[in-house]
Amino acid sequence: MPEPPVRPERPLLPQMRLDELLTEVQARLADALSTRDRLHSLLEAVVSIGGDLDLATVLRRLTKAAAHLVNARYAGLGVVDHNGNVSEFIPVGFTEEQFRRMPHYPRGKGLLAYPTRERRSLRLSRMQDHPSFHGFPEGHPPMTTFLGVPIQVRDEVFGNLYLTEKYDGGEFDEDDEAIVSALATAAGVAIANARLYEESRQRERWRSASTEITTRLLSGVAAEEVLAYLAEQAREMVDADIAAVMLPDSQDGYLVAEIAEGAGAKELLGMAVEVEGTECGSVYRRGEGVMVADLRELALPFPPEYDFRPGLLVPLGSPHHARGVLLLGKAGLSSPFNPAALGMLSAFSGQAAVALELAEARHDAERLVVLEDRDRIAKDLHDIVIQRLFASAMTLMSTVRMIADPEAGNRVQRTIDDLDETIREIRSTVFALQATTEVQEASLRGRILTTVENAAHTLVCRPGVGLDGPIDASVPDDVGDHVLAVLREALSNVARHASADEVHVSVQAEDGELRLEVGDNGVGIPEQGRRSGLRNMAERATGLGGHFAVSPRAGGGTLLEWVVPIG
Repeated sequence: MPEPPVRPERPLLPQMRLDELLTEVQARLADALSTRDRLHSLLEAVVSIGGDLDLATVLRRLTKAAAHLVNARYAGLGVVDHNGNVSEFIPVGFTEEQFRRMPHYPRGKGLLAYPTRERRSLRLSRMQDHPSFHGFPEGHPPMTTFLGVPIQVRDEVFGNLYLTEKYDGGEFDEDDEAIVSALATAAGVAIANARLYEESRQRERWRSASTEITTRLLSGVAAEEVLAYLAEQAREMVDADIAAVMLPDSQDGYLVAEIAEGAGAKELLGMAVEVEGTECGSVYRRGEGVMVADLRELALPFPPEYDFRPGLLVPLGSPHHARGVLLLGKAGLSSPFNPAALGMLSAFSGQAAVALELAEARHDAERLVVLEDRDRIAKDLHDIVIQRLFASAMTLMSTVRMIADPEAGNRVQRTIDDLDETIREIRSTVFALQATTEVQEASLRGRILTTVENAAHTLVCRPGVGLDGPIDASVPDDVGDHVLAVLREALSNVARHASADEVHVSVQAEDGELRLEVGDNGVGIPEQGRRSGLRNMAERATGLGGHFAVSPRAGGGTLLEWVVPIG
């Protein structure tokens, strides 16, 4: 039987070519769909950014949208000032722990300044290889890939978008650069509108607050109330977490937080900062405000639970004529203050200087009235009361010789002696009334009473005060300054930590030593707590050859004893 004919094999090449074509079509469809999705996401981002006039919200949405569009793990928007430095930084993707490891935000140096300087995008597969690789703070998370795009508002570079580390581990490509550049271009218009709205809103708020302060000043409201209103308005206008009005003490050696608004306000009241050698003191002396990148660098005695970093120090008054300092701070993960806020608040805080000037003038006028009344009373006591008492005593003295009964004579003589003692006491009162208020306030006794009075509003009770011995005559000036500093720190600790409703202050000068005691009925000193304040008080005592002790008080609470020699 013959074999069937062999059929020729079908060629495979056309089949393989068809598969390749189908695969390419699918890939192009996938690219088209991906491009459509990204364009759709871009349009959604542009609409979202342009749908709000609040500048902070616009910047935050812009940063998040850029990270989402290119699948970036980390993103940041650095707002630049007129010097090209980053004045505000909006982060995305960072954890709180990562930020706590960094001393400050990136400040727009080195690699981060490239988009601003060159006004064009920068895309790198390994940023460490770039010759300008620096400008990242210590503790910054490790990053490799990089995409930086400038944001221009008309001809001005508003800031830069920084993106690093794609989630899939890949590098940023041309499409990523193009879509972020398109987002930045569209965002420029939204940012310009938001800035105009923000400036008009700030001007309106400033005008309203200034009018309110002027109204309160003219109506005779107390300076403390006006300053409290100023601190509240300033904190709200610049979106700060804390605001404190720091005024000089009677000796102009310390700035004391007399008024505080916001987080930790109660703990901040009474905080004292030396004028000499500190940034706060420099602002107070020069009358020029400053922005502070990290308030922790100023070593201010903030409670440890409040992590204030970005800060503003604004003088209350004109240059070389400041009456105090307005301190504002933001919590650790907040963006720095806008530089424009410093100029605005400097003008606004001038209102506070007017409040203090008017309060001082009103106080001087009231003191003049008191002094005039005291002078009139002293003259009446001297010219009328003493003369009448003296005449009565002379009449009784002439009558004694006419009394035959010895017992009656003795009674009259005792009455004459009582009149002499009364005359001496009235004369002493006259001398006290004629003493000037300035002399009383300059004395150590007066300064101690003023310090206690200033601290009283931070406590839930008014402290009792006992002053014994020749304090003004026997205590040297340098020791007096130390005792005031220790007293101020002790009362501040009671206000912040003791939860006491009874406080007593005792100052004694006797047997060649000065003894300061501050007792309270509070919760006592915790085992685990800050000891820097107590250490400073101990060092002051040791430096003067004395000693310092803190012990539980009988019946509950704490007793602080600070003793130094004065003989």
